[in-house]
Amino acid sequence: MELNNKKMIITGAASGVGLALVKESLSLGATVIGVDISEEALNNLKAELNNPKFDTYRLDVSDRRGIREFRNWYQEKYQSLDILVNNAGIIQPFKKVEELEDETIDRVMKVNFFGPYDIVQDFMGLMKKDSESYIVNVSSMGGFFPFPYQTVYGASKAALKIFTEGLYAELSDTNIKVMIVLPGAMATNITANSGVEMSSSSSAGSYKMLSAEDAAHEIVKGINKNKFKIFVGQDSKFMRLLYKFNSKMAINFINKKMKDLNK
Repeated sequence: MELNNKKMIITGAASGVGLALVKESLSLGATVIGVDISEEALNNLKAELNNPKFDTYRLDVSDRRGIREFRNWYQEKYQSLDILVNNAGIIQPFKKVEELEDETIDRVMKVNFFGPYDIVQDFMGLMKKDSESYIVNVSSMGGFFPFPYQTVYGASKAALKIFTEGLYAELSDTNIKVMIVLPGAMATNITANSGVEMSSSSSAGSYKMLSAEDAAHEIVKGINKNKFKIFVGQDSKFMRLLYKFNSKMAINFINKKMKDLNK
């Protein structure tokens, strides 16, 4: 699907991959509605871009009622939707499972899984009105491979992955295409946006982190080529193969690299 003249919703639009997606999609002629929890960041972005094809809506994707209000606002203003990108997401503090608070677990699951689920469910009817539509859900390498001290985050992204794959099966004979995105480590400010502190010794290991712009480009390319699943970044592609070859070896490999995150 080409993006020119398409109506597109992008969540988590004010920073990171979402911001890069907004800019690339606008450059390709799409009308973009950027959704984010930070109204200030959205207003700054709108002023910076100064593009009549860019609109914004402040939304906390964990708010079920807020999602319905957004759907009603969008439907009245735009009538149809071509592309929905569920990109908003947060990580958990780098802690063991027994150290996590219930509020933290609930927040991670609501933002990373129930938010995209609710948005898809609310906008599905609108998307079926078009001759061709596309749902893009951004999961994570942590959605197919377990990372220590990010166990609940991984569970939320794994739930999103399986949900998206099931959605693909259910919609295979409709006008709606579906893609799951599985990115590795990226050079974004997700830790700050998640309210998570990292030690100065923490790193992504020996892998080169993917830039938000490169990740966005890969996602757009996947939409253009009607892809169902894409692994974004060298680390995501490598861990996919290693985990498939020997899952225990792969888990031990990553465990050694991440032990400093819980110090």
